[in-house]
Amino acid sequence: MLNTVPEAVVWAIFLLPISSFVIIGLFARPWPRWCGYITIAVVGLSFLLSLWVLDSVIQEDGRDLAFATHQWLTVGSLTVNLGLTVDGLTAIMLMVVTSVSFLVQVYSQGYMHGDPGYSRYYAFMSLFTGSMLGLVLAENLIMLYVFWELVGLCSYLLIGFWFERPAARAAATKAFIVTRLGDLGFLTAIILIWSQTGELDIPRIQEMAMAGAIGDVILTWLAAGVFAGAMGKSAQFPLHVWLPDAMEGPTPVSALIHAATMVAAGVYLVARLFPIFSASDVAMNTVAVVGGITAVVAASMGIVMTDIKRVIAYSTISQLGYMMLGLGVGGLAAGVFHLLNHAFFKALLFLGAGSVNHATNTFDMRKMGGLRRFMPWTFTTFVIAALSLAGIFPLSGFWSKDEILTDAWDERRALAWVGLVVAFMTALYIGRVVFLTFGGDYRGGEAPSTGSGQAPAGDHSSTRFQPHESPPVMVLPMIVLAVAAVLTGFLNVGEGVTHLLEGWLPPEALERTAKTEFNLGVAAMSLGFAVAGLTVAWLIYGARLLSAETLRRMFGPVHRLLVNKYYLDWLYEDILVRRVLVRGVSTGLDLFDRYVVDGVVNATAWATRFSASRLRLVQAGQLQVYGAAIFLGIVLIVAAILIVNP
Repeated sequence: MLNTVPEAVVWAIFLLPISSFVIIGLFARPWPRWCGYITIAVVGLSFLLSLWVLDSVIQEDGRDLAFATHQWLTVGSLTVNLGLTVDGLTAIMLMVVTSVSFLVQVYSQGYMHGDPGYSRYYAFMSLFTGSMLGLVLAENLIMLYVFWELVGLCSYLLIGFWFERPAARAAATKAFIVTRLGDLGFLTAIILIWSQTGELDIPRIQEMAMAGAIGDVILTWLAAGVFAGAMGKSAQFPLHVWLPDAMEGPTPVSALIHAATMVAAGVYLVARLFPIFSASDVAMNTVAVVGGITAVVAASMGIVMTDIKRVIAYSTISQLGYMMLGLGVGGLAAGVFHLLNHAFFKALLFLGAGSVNHATNTFDMRKMGGLRRFMPWTFTTFVIAALSLAGIFPLSGFWSKDEILTDAWDERRALAWVGLVVAFMTALYIGRVVFLTFGGDYRGGEAPSTGSGQAPAGDHSSTRFQPHESPPVMVLPMIVLAVAAVLTGFLNVGEGVTHLLEGWLPPEALERTAKTEFNLGVAAMSLGFAVAGLTVAWLIYGARLLSAETLRRMFGPVHRLLVNKYYLDWLYEDILVRRVLVRGVSTGLDLFDRYVVDGVVNATAWATRFSASRLRLVQAGQLQVYGAAIFLGIVLIVAAILIVNP
């Protein structure tokens, strides 16, 4: 490979998938299979170009390649440039997004086969991938925000892909509204920083923050607004409620959202603006605490869910909390390294869930069981991903989780204990998934839907009651992801990834990052908690030495709390939306319309009628009266002038 990558190549990385969206939408839609081939080809080419970029960044020790910016528009004192940021963080994210997206597009050839929206699916997936790549490469906040919103739009379109389903429409709307709440904070932060500094270029803002040119209060509010946007996109508590419902979309969409796009955007944003966060202790503590709470809350809900995709969804929320916890304690490298590893094993978990759905026609684990005998490839790859998620040595999840826990142990010991508890719960719920899905005897699956409510072929395509292995086009991407779930953990041996991720940081921010060194004691504890969680899962759902029903009765109130998702959906949807907004606000608006708007109109009409009935009396038709009125008016005008200006 060449050591220096041309700027045009970097622009092509995200423009290629966007061009695929345009080509499919305008020309190729009548030929569905070709739509898939076009998307796979352009995303594959973007992946190869991303490897070229990664090689160039490695040659520069992770520093920014410093391409020139191009003026886009000027409005008054506001100048917006188009520019690219290409450093260690960017290079790793490009590799993650393009590789996972490529494998998901290949897998979708089998999973979405026969779906009537096949062409539309690949058009949206192309735009989704291109938008995320543009977000990663953006050099200024306006450009970043444009792609940030495009990512949100694409997630809305793909979550509601089967819009004929009421649940899919509701889930898409919920995701769009909840993430907009966070985006409002992000937009406010952009306006704040421009009004205070006149800058929108990210490197320049970071330099000013490090130099102390931005006041502490403004810096804290800036970080708070940015983190609000990250909370929405990365499903941090309490804005996490949209992500489990997003499972209404096709399973490959879930894999892409949870692994490499949408939810990764929030973590990337905090990492990209890490110098700003690191300059504010309040901001760093907030990120760490919110991440810890999110990790615990989501992991606890994952323990009781029966839908395999929802368990994995809550796992995503919990792991995103882990990443935020790592960033909040100063572990930039640890948090992003976990994002990298998580992308591969989480995509594999979702593709594995789609594979078992393809065979059993259901996502309900209570109707599965015994699939290890019928689906050996799916079983093997899924178990590898599950063990990596649990943090079992020597799989990738072990290494990045251990780095986060080590950073927390050195910086904020209480949060390290929170992380260890989450490690136990993670192993428990993912062990439960493995034993219920692949252990025991097959429990029959579910018959295909019929009638007017028939599900689209892409998500419930099985017409056989006997489970069967998925076709090679679905199995091969799972095998590749399984290899990645084993090997990517070794990328940081000798601080390879850390060196890249910290190479672009200014010296002041680098001093505030956690200095991770392998801690055998922390590694042993995290592995012990993970093994303990897997053991409990085996005792309950594998060997059945403990009764799950007895435990549910024993912990009845806790179980109800978790099944009802801490009643947050009830609080948001029933209380806040239906009662407060719909009833309260709508009633208030009705009263305002009735007594203020209509009152003004009615009062104007009355005043017009009244004045007309009185003023007509002045029109008497006598010239002497008109002359007297004119004379009186002149006298009053002269008097007023003399009073004002004697």
